[in-house]
Amino acid sequence: MSTEPIPSDEHKTSSEKSFYKTNPTDAESEVEEKSIGVEKAELLAATWKHSFWPKVILGFSAFLCGYAYGLDSQTRYVYQAYATSSWLEHSLLTTVNAITGVVAAASQPVYARLSDVFGRLELFIVAVLFYVVGTIIEGQSPTINAYVAGAVLFQVGYSGVIIMVVFIMSDFSSLRWRLFFQLCPAFPFIINTWISGNVTAAVGLRWSWGISMWAFIFPLASLPLVCCLLHMRYLAGKTEEWKVFKQRKTKFQELGVVGFANFLFWRLDIIGLILLCAALGCILVPITLAGGISSSWRSGHIIAPVVVGGVLFPVFGLWEVYGAKDPILPLYLMKDRGVWAPAVISFLFDFVYAVESNFLYTVLIVAVNESIASATRITSIGSFVSVIVGFFFGLFVVYFRRLKGFSIFGCCMWMLAFGLLYHFRSDLRAHSGIIAAQCVMGFGTGFFTYPIGVLAQSSVSHQDLAVVTSAIYTMYRIGWAVGSAVASAIWNQNLYKRLLKYLGDSTLATSVYGDPYAFVADYAWGTPEREAVVNAYGEVQRILMTVCLCFVAPMIIIGFFMKDPKLTTEQSLEKEEREAPQDSFGRFLNKLRKNKSEV
Repeated sequence: MSTEPIPSDEHKTSSEKSFYKTNPTDAESEVEEKSIGVEKAELLAATWKHSFWPKVILGFSAFLCGYAYGLDSQTRYVYQAYATSSWLEHSLLTTVNAITGVVAAASQPVYARLSDVFGRLELFIVAVLFYVVGTIIEGQSPTINAYVAGAVLFQVGYSGVIIMVVFIMSDFSSLRWRLFFQLCPAFPFIINTWISGNVTAAVGLRWSWGISMWAFIFPLASLPLVCCLLHMRYLAGKTEEWKVFKQRKTKFQELGVVGFANFLFWRLDIIGLILLCAALGCILVPITLAGGISSSWRSGHIIAPVVVGGVLFPVFGLWEVYGAKDPILPLYLMKDRGVWAPAVISFLFDFVYAVESNFLYTVLIVAVNESIASATRITSIGSFVSVIVGFFFGLFVVYFRRLKGFSIFGCCMWMLAFGLLYHFRSDLRAHSGIIAAQCVMGFGTGFFTYPIGVLAQSSVSHQDLAVVTSAIYTMYRIGWAVGSAVASAIWNQNLYKRLLKYLGDSTLATSVYGDPYAFVADYAWGTPEREAVVNAYGEVQRILMTVCLCFVAPMIIIGFFMKDPKLTTEQSLEKEEREAPQDSFGRFLNKLRKNKSEV
């Protein structure tokens, strides 16, 4: 057993302070030493800081990486629909999404904290390995269970790649350029939107090949970004600052094997992660499984895990407040409206998007009579529009330097988009309406999805950047998981009943429910059976869009609580700038606090 004394405050690094104390004071936060990963990132960034072309190369490398994982994500969900249908388990589509959503949520803080301990490049390579292994297993799966196992590993890698690229682009950009650089991996959507349909149409029902090919393509596309970081490392190695940095002991050298393992256990909040995954999984997965052909809401195998999950959530909350030495969502940061408001919007955004998008492709194929290529393009056209808007908005922000008002405007555009989707739900008349709605949604998305992340980052120091970014992305992923579960519950609970109502044939209704794509191949557009199914799909789509409208409204309200700092040429704002009231709403809140204290 180690008998080393606990180091005094003046000799602790930020990671150790977090290890020994949950909520550092403001004074401590200002004097604490940067973690190894953050200091390494700053030294690497300094080598390219004043060079134009290296930054262009870095942005282009992120573009290539984003091109690969973006095209993969725009096609894989199509193959996933075909894969579940091939096992006659199409209704389990959202179950898979809920499971991977929970895993993605848990992985975000792990990547953030490990990247602060080891470095950005090291964790990026780990994420790529998970991506490749998960893809291979997923593509060669003989059963739905094997597919889910591969999907979990893939999601760990996919989520890690995305957040590590965000960290890298944030480390190497000033606040005024932050939005533009973070959008670099998203710019390929401008191309992918139009070719993704051709790719899925060419692959057809051969989903195994469509997934497996990315095990080779993605690592190849990631090489330029890795080479950029290695070149920075080579240049940094020649500086005196790097020589001083290398004399600093790593956590492993300081604490030893047992001490380092103990440090990581508390640093990663392993108990909190287990409680979060268990609570979400116990509630969300049973919700996606209940209902369908034979409702099982009253069955013990559905009720029991939901009850357990309901108990685990308050346990998780108590643990994070009183037990965790380094909570998943640090309380001293989440008290800041500049952090919690973007985090809540992140949850609502992906919740609404999951409810809308999980079955949209199926609705387009079955109820709007779209081709594979057309349906794929329509589901991606929102991303296409959002990236075009984001490109020009990112350049505009470099000079305007404010984001809050535009983010609220983007949320308002979502309300309009879902109003259109509510009206245009099924049949041929919905074709143009759905396309218009996706375009309006994408237009609004360009003004708030990435900007709210930049607003959250502007409220903290560089030392806390990774933790806050992971908190935003964790809320994204939880929102996606919850939204997928809600969409599944609505779909499973209502679709079969309506199919049976309009078809009047339980055998055919069961067949459509299990494999809608085979039904489309057998029953042409205009046949009585197809019309009956179109009516059933339209009614379920109406319920889904009603839920979306109800949850877009709070996004607009919470948007007013965000801070609106002026984005500077620095990597992060100074403490005085972060704490100053930066908008009229902030000054109003400060005035209320002042009046309350005087009373």
